[in-house]
Amino acid sequence: MVGIEDVAAAAGVSTATVSRAIRGLPRVSPRTRAKILATAKELGYVPSSAASRLASGKTRTIGVLAPYVDRWFFGKAIDGVELELHDRGYNLSLFNLGGRTQPRERLFSKAMVHKQIDALLLLCMYLHQEEIDDLHAIDMPLIVVGGPVPGCSNVGIDDYEAARAVTDHLIDLGHRHIAVLHGQDDSDLNFSVPRIRVEGFRDAVHRAGLEFNPEAALFGNFTVESGVEAMRRFMELPEPRPTAIMCASDEMALGVMFEARRQGIRIPEDLSVVGIDGHEMGAAAGLTTIWQDPTAQARRGTRMLLAELAGEEGAVHSEKSEQRLVIRESTAPPRCV
Repeated sequence: MVGIEDVAAAAGVSTATVSRAIRGLPRVSPRTRAKILATAKELGYVPSSAASRLASGKTRTIGVLAPYVDRWFFGKAIDGVELELHDRGYNLSLFNLGGRTQPRERLFSKAMVHKQIDALLLLCMYLHQEEIDDLHAIDMPLIVVGGPVPGCSNVGIDDYEAARAVTDHLIDLGHRHIAVLHGQDDSDLNFSVPRIRVEGFRDAVHRAGLEFNPEAALFGNFTVESGVEAMRRFMELPEPRPTAIMCASDEMALGVMFEARRQGIRIPEDLSVVGIDGHEMGAAAGLTTIWQDPTAQARRGTRMLLAELAGEEGAVHSEKSEQRLVIRESTAPPRCV
């Protein structure tokens, strides 16, 4: 029987590298991974870890690591994992890290999941550097759903393109003074989604030859409440205020819309508002947005993990998910045009 040592010797790498390549884990270059997979196929190697999992079932549990369980994206994604596992005889183990501003009860670590799960699905979140290092050290199938994590395979939308497209929509309508509602402050450097979405907004504005007023950069935390507070700060900006606002999430955009109407600001006559995510409440409120489906993304990521556990080589890989611009009643040309 061909063993992992035979594949390592034929490919000229270590057994640890062979193990990581076959499991789809990070820290293996695409070229090396391709060479190892080709060598394993040529030699007829069957990963012993996959075989033992199939024989023993091990824990038959998929872990989900989440920063929140009560936010829209994360709740939808967890539902997606549960739906995919329901009829396959697998269980879900949820690791909730307690959010961004709360002290964590425990940091993520290799010991945290050791012998508890067979594979790990990580929902987009901010991470400390030591947690990223621990993720890279895990010797089990791993996939990220949502925003990217350095060195890990990812299933999610193109957040940069989402922000650029929805900002271009405002520019195409004739808006020249556009505010932006960020999704975080600058302290969470490893929470990639807000940073990427703001980059998409800024690049769209710059490509259109428009100037951006730093005073029109507002901050929130991806909640409706923070959108309400941001709109109150928007009302304190000197006249003439921006005629449109790009919000980094639908939940913040909804907060902006609710408070705008309380303040007597007509949407879209006085202010156009856009979001990103495709929240169901956005449809009821008439919010223009970039739609995505976190449930489908999580189901896809879960299928990758299960395929990897069943011995399918290269099952875990990065993949872009469906997204589209949905134009509703919250956007219109500015009155001055």
